[in-house]
Parts: sequence; structure tokens; C-alpha cells
Amino acid sequence: METSISIVIPAFNEERYIGKTLEHINKAKDYLKNNSARPVEIILVDNASTDRTVEIAESLGAKVIHEAVRNIGHVRNVGAKSATGDTLLFIDADVLVPETILWRVGETMDSPECAGGAVTIDHRPKRFLIRLYLGFWKILGKLFGLAQGGTQFCRRSIFMELNGYDESLFMGEDVDFYWRLTKYAKNKKLRLCFLKDVEVVPSPRRFDQWPVWRTLVWTNPLYALLFRRKIEAWRGWYQTGPR
Repeated sequence: METSISIVIPAFNEERYIGKTLEHINKAKDYLKNNSARPVEIILVDNASTDRTVEIAESLGAKVIHEAVRNIGHVRNVGAKSATGDTLLFIDADVLVPETILWRVGETMDSPECAGGAVTIDHRPKRFLIRLYLGFWKILGKLFGLAQGGTQFCRRSIFMELNGYDESLFMGEDVDFYWRLTKYAKNKKLRLCFLKDVEVVPSPRRFDQWPVWRTLVWTNPLYALLFRRKIEAWRGWYQTGPR
């Protein structure tokens, strides 16, 4: 039996990006529709936006849920609780996905042995130094089994059993969840499925607009580990992030 998919998108003032993100997702839905009868729903969790994010999302077929609490883990969890699909697919509001992504995720999750997984992220910042830096962390991520939340997926029943994303974290909640999912899969003799044949492309806005030193500090795992529970350290994400 084909598993159904719920796409969860957290969004705060994303009017510049959400249209393209949803257009790519809708193309993936069309591709899936031509190859499968698998049900798909799109849930956008609006994090108290003051721009046209909601208007654009609704015009492109997304179901919009409103949540005022500023915590990315909490926002993702709110979307997951409203989802009806067997598989939860978390996509950031500024990420462009290939048309085959829903087909590949669904095909992968049809196997009861797969607990969840992630998709390869292709960062495309303008500055060569930042491209090298992100390439380095991408290699380390593969070596140590890390996966960021730009595009993660998980069986909904397992997600609920793990209590979703840790809402005490303001940064790194995606890496933390993937670690816990990895441990769960190992204990249950399941597997994680990292899809290398499809890539998603996030907006490089932060890397292009921030000074190099800020990118090196805020994306450093040690800094994230030390300050991940302090919202004051992440105002560049939650209050004054590049738009």
C-alpha cells in the first residue's frame, strides 16, 4: 500500500521565497500524480508573518495554520500534529525541491524497514570561501550521519513516539532530531534512508548577506551546541534574519 505524505513548511515573513518554494512542490505533486495515486497534503505553519506569506501560500494550494510562538522546533511540531499523512516531510520555506522528490520519498517510505531520512542539500552561496566552508561541513555530515532540516522526512508514528523536535532548542533542533531518529532506528532494527539522487537547493541569502565571520560563528557546531537553548543568540534567525 502506498504511504501518504504530509509536507510541513514553517514560515515567517517569507513572501519573497514561499511562492517559488510552493511552485516547485506543486510541480513535484504533478509529477507524482502522473505516476501514482499517493495522497499529498501541504501544510504551511505561519509564524505570525506580517507580509503576504499567508496570501501567497493559500493561492498556491497550501493549508495554512497559524502559530505565534517563535521557536522553529515548536512550529514544526504544530504542523506535524495537524498532519494526516503516514510520512512527514519537512521542507524549509526558502528551499527549492526537484520534481521527483515526492516520488522518491514515497517510494522509499513504502518500505516498512525505513524509519525516515533526509535529502542532499546543495548550498549555492556566491562567495567561494563560503562554498568551501559549507562543502567541508557537508563531508563531515556524511561521515558522522548528520542531516539538517532543510528537507527531512520521518514516519509520522515514529515522529510522535520521539515527541518530535526538541522545543527547548532554538538552533540545531533538526540535527538533534536526526540523531534521536538514528538511535531509534538502530534500536528497532530499522534503517534511515538518505537520498543522494535528489538534491534540494536552499536560498543562499544568509551566506550572501552576512559577513563571513558571522557565517563562520553561527554555523559552527560548537557555538550551536553551547548556545542552542538561548534565543538571544539567534536573533539573526528569529527577529532580524535576511529576507
